[in-house]
Amino acid sequence: MPHSIAIVGTGPAGFYLADLLTKKLDPCQLDLIDRLPSPFGLVRAAVAPDHIPTKNITRQFERVLQRDNVRFLGNIEVGQDISYEELKACYDTVIIATGAIEDRKLYLEGADSEGVYGSGHFVTWYNAHPDNHHFNPKLDGKHIAIIGNGNVALDIARILSKTPEEMTDSDINPQAQQLIKDSPVEDIYIIGRRGPEEASFTPFELEELSQLNQAVPLIYSFNSESVSIPQQIGEGYDSRESKIRQKNLEVLQSYSENQAGDEAIRLHFVFWHSPSKINTENGRIRSLSLNKTQLEDNRLVETGETLTLPVDTLISAIGYRSTPIPGIPFDQQAGIVRNEQGRVEPGVYCVGWCKRGPQGVIPSNRADAIEMAKTIIADLEAQPSDQSNSQSGAQTKPGPDAIDELLSARKIRVVSTDDWRKIDQAEINRAPEGKVREKFATVEQMLAVLD
Repeated sequence: MPHSIAIVGTGPAGFYLADLLTKKLDPCQLDLIDRLPSPFGLVRAAVAPDHIPTKNITRQFERVLQRDNVRFLGNIEVGQDISYEELKACYDTVIIATGAIEDRKLYLEGADSEGVYGSGHFVTWYNAHPDNHHFNPKLDGKHIAIIGNGNVALDIARILSKTPEEMTDSDINPQAQQLIKDSPVEDIYIIGRRGPEEASFTPFELEELSQLNQAVPLIYSFNSESVSIPQQIGEGYDSRESKIRQKNLEVLQSYSENQAGDEAIRLHFVFWHSPSKINTENGRIRSLSLNKTQLEDNRLVETGETLTLPVDTLISAIGYRSTPIPGIPFDQQAGIVRNEQGRVEPGVYCVGWCKRGPQGVIPSNRADAIEMAKTIIADLEAQPSDQSNSQSGAQTKPGPDAIDELLSARKIRVVSTDDWRKIDQAEINRAPEGKVREKFATVEQMLAVLD
């Protein structure tokens, strides 16, 4: 009988690994399980809505779903609808691929004030993720600050700066689009504790800011002193990293020559400043205090100089952590599934951001999946011949049929691959002219398509 595999989570890491295992293990039966009725994880819910070419990676994942030995089981929450122990009892191999989108806590005085949000909440809101369909951020002021020097910070700044016309071919949540359109924002501050050389931007994302119709990127001047952008990066980077960081410096140098002019929105890069306090009035953020920083003996230290920016909305883009699932070993401090090189316990593995933390872009998950496929296959080959190996695919546990019986007995509405295709087509059909789709913002809306 086929070797049975369950992958919990259907983002890039889960799909890449499903693709590899179903090619390498013959025979096998693989179930992709997700708590939402829709697959594709952060490709659908966190990639910027105006980056449609990036989202087109889902076409490759759709081809995986077309295989006879692969099923999508959506609308199933592990830890609630079915337990981790039940998964282990039913499948020969269980793989956790749940990603990481829970915001890391902003340890700053005033962080619980109105108008202060985590980037995970914000990004999934404008991407119409069902978890945040009630989210209603305050965008009614002229000044927005984003803490963070990575691509997520750039995405948020860009989306907040674009006109509705610039978002025509996106799949942005229409409610978010309206709120952004109505926002009177004039200044957006992108704040980094370190300097431009250390920023984690990619050049493509950074250069996009130069193409905006109503916004201009600027390098923020502290006390009217111009901020010098280095001509060359320092040592200590590998070849690929050096090219990326050097290109970033070149783009930022061009921005340092910009003038505010008549543009409606000014995008300020604030380097060498560490947020110290959120100042409030009647529970709402009104300004942000920062300490100037510098490097001494390769350590970041504060200089004693301070800066206060007017801020009506603050978004922290300081990283993510995974969300624990009942029963699955979890490292609370690191915010990942507890593992040793992807091994959680016998027969259980993890892959992607829930394994290594929120690092890298989508292709990074493919490299991780390749390594995990090698690990899983090697472990199967090392098992005694009377159990299971990668060649025979011998099944030692009841497999998908047992899961189907459990879900049926509990009257859980399972969304199949065919069901997902109906939802997918309905989103495409309901999109206004020019848009690729209009996503359903709630689980109930998705299930209503099937009813």
